[in-house]
Amino acid sequence: MQTVTLAGQEVPAIGMGSWHLGVGRRSGQEEIAALQAGLDAGLKLIDTAEMYGDGTSETLIGQAIRRRRDAVFLVSKVYPFHAGGKALEQACNASLARLGVEYLDLYLLHWPGSVPLEETLAGFERLQSAGKIRAWGISNFDTDEMETVLALKGGEQCATNQVLYHPASRGIEYDLLPACRRHHMPVMAYAPLGSGNRLLKHPLLTEIGDACGVSAATVALAWAIRRQGEVIAIPESGDVKHTLANAAACRLTLDEQMLAQIDRAFPAPARKMPLDIL
Repeated sequence: MQTVTLAGQEVPAIGMGSWHLGVGRRSGQEEIAALQAGLDAGLKLIDTAEMYGDGTSETLIGQAIRRRRDAVFLVSKVYPFHAGGKALEQACNASLARLGVEYLDLYLLHWPGSVPLEETLAGFERLQSAGKIRAWGISNFDTDEMETVLALKGGEQCATNQVLYHPASRGIEYDLLPACRRHHMPVMAYAPLGSGNRLLKHPLLTEIGDACGVSAATVALAWAIRRQGEVIAIPESGDVKHTLANAAACRLTLDEQMLAQIDRAFPAPARKMPLDIL
């Protein structure tokens, strides 16, 4: 299984997202079963946020990982307007309570906000000292914003930058991904299957999937993690079958011809692009 070193731990290059879990799209039992199937398949990283369903995603995940905490690398995210002072501690405590755990493996600032970054980093350090988080990072930060964080006192402790990345959204390859590489910091790719079904209906991904005996989604995920050790993709699924198809990407290597075909269909950026955000 392809892995990535994140915050000092080795995790599979495919994790599990949860943006729309716990909000009624499927039954809670179906979504819990999907998360547990992913854990059984080795997808130990689960990503969530206090924003997702106003906490219902965290609550659902808490049910799924009950009595399995040691098998999970747990990531959550804090709203920017909660990212300082007492509000940060309260937000972290609330996430821990909903998840039913004593600590987070990784806590991310969900996007840049108005709270001074120095205050946020100091708050993250206090949470680490209290044993409530083991590591921290950022999300939806473009290259210049990320470099500002990394230049701050303690900024070198930033474990990741979670950003949008999939074949039809490759802007980070121009400067952000190389910057993360220089800092030996893996990227977490959210929505790696795109938004809606348009990407997964692309005939090329279907054709490659048919040739490999896998789904178009598996192909898209294998593409996202093709750079060994650099990207962790966190697709969301509340369906057991889809979760297992996602897990298969950790064992799929696309050959040079397939990668060249994808490059022609979804060209890499030739200039700096605005950071894509969902």
